[in-house]
Amino acid sequence: MTDMSIARLPGEYWWGGAINEGSAMPFGQRAHSRDLRVTDDNQASPLLLSNQGRYIWSEEPFAFRADEEGLSVSDRAGEVVLEEGHGSLRGAYLHASREHFPPSGLIPDPLAFTAPQYCTWVEMFYEPTQDKIVRYAESILANGLPPGILIIDDNWMKDYGMWDFDKHRFPDPRAMIETLHGMGFKVMLWMCPYASADSTVFKELRGGDLLMKGEDGSPVLRQWWNGYSAVVDYTKEEGAAWFRRQMDRLMADYGVDGFKLDAGEPILPGAPDTTRPVAWSRPLKLLEDCEAYASLGLGYPLVELRMCWKLGGQALIQRQRDKTHTWDAGGLGGLIPNAIAQGLLGYAFNCPDMIGGGMDGDINSPDFRFDSELFVRFAQCAALFPVMQFSMAPWRVLSGDELAWCLDAVRLRAELGPELLELARQAATDGLPMLRSLEFEYPGQGYSLVQDQFLLGSNLLVAPVVAKGQTARLVHFPEGRWRGDDGSVVEGPVALDVQAPLSRLPWYRKIE
Repeated sequence: MTDMSIARLPGEYWWGGAINEGSAMPFGQRAHSRDLRVTDDNQASPLLLSNQGRYIWSEEPFAFRADEEGLSVSDRAGEVVLEEGHGSLRGAYLHASREHFPPSGLIPDPLAFTAPQYCTWVEMFYEPTQDKIVRYAESILANGLPPGILIIDDNWMKDYGMWDFDKHRFPDPRAMIETLHGMGFKVMLWMCPYASADSTVFKELRGGDLLMKGEDGSPVLRQWWNGYSAVVDYTKEEGAAWFRRQMDRLMADYGVDGFKLDAGEPILPGAPDTTRPVAWSRPLKLLEDCEAYASLGLGYPLVELRMCWKLGGQALIQRQRDKTHTWDAGGLGGLIPNAIAQGLLGYAFNCPDMIGGGMDGDINSPDFRFDSELFVRFAQCAALFPVMQFSMAPWRVLSGDELAWCLDAVRLRAELGPELLELARQAATDGLPMLRSLEFEYPGQGYSLVQDQFLLGSNLLVAPVVAKGQTARLVHFPEGRWRGDDGSVVEGPVALDVQAPLSRLPWYRKIE
């Protein structure tokens, strides 16, 4: 193990590591420690970026500690490299991107950027059916929302690992998908890397040596949120090919457009969530299994991931981990900081999770209290993210002006959709994040700690309200002239309090 100590430069801050720690970024304000070897809570990358043009990279996970004095890095698995002399956060990012995760030149399906996603999870949980899904799509259109990408979530299939429709609940899935296509929707299916241990596919996978095994040679069972399941060994070429055959068959047989690849947390040293330590079929680097699972989505037009290790620059939608129905960093308050971190790790096509939050741990609770103000602000915040996703039906939980304001946010997205799509194409070419911090675009001007507003590309400044009860907020305007959604023109650089009643998402376009 090698330790590297890096003295802090004047005004230096760092971003990177695990995106779910975005609210603690930039590092350097206070003591913060992280061991990336135990990353199990969203996308991550072995990269730290400085606003002074420096960055840390390793091909394998490392541990680090940042504080007011500097940064220390423990090289526990592979060589850690410090790069210097790139001038700014943007300069450090561009160099790291070119060297370690160059853009693929591809984007997800354009519909992801011009219309919302609609996930069935909150409305149906584990009980989706063909009739319910068609009615859900009809309700989307009837309530003034545009067609978009419809995600059929968990339990559409026969069983985990048996990736075909349950014909009792989906008697004619091809007809259902053709109906949805005719309404203007594209369809994604939820999948996971697990197989039920008492299913017929388990026998098939075990017979083909396609399951992760323990030291005694028998399949391991992994504990996850739906119980205990065997794990397809997607680190093996044959296991990955088996999984892709399931996706290819669903597309060919039913016209499915893409997949939500859920779960995929790495199996960590000691494997505390498995029935026995895993004996890998070949020597693996730490977190290589997580990277291998995420790689299953490469080459498909629509794939959304919750877990990912490395793989920046690829045409994958990266969703933030499930958000709670709260204003704090676990809910709405974490969206912008986490999205800034996603962009800096090369995940340009990022999604802020389901509007209003989607964890069944809170929404299914008997003590759950719906907050309509939070839902509207969540919709406004998500509207100009690269990808926007509904699940809880707004027409069911909102009414009157609040529903109208939520629909206004969707109309704004449709209006700016062509610009979002162009930014996606730019990201696929030059690797630049679609959603950026002010520090990224305006280095050295005092914006390092501004984490509650963002830029979409270079010319759109977005300042959502993310605190309960606020009807005005401080907005930092960089240099230039900015025309607001309210018609106002602001000459920057300046910080101003702007009015932001619940009806308004403050956003500004740079006009010169």
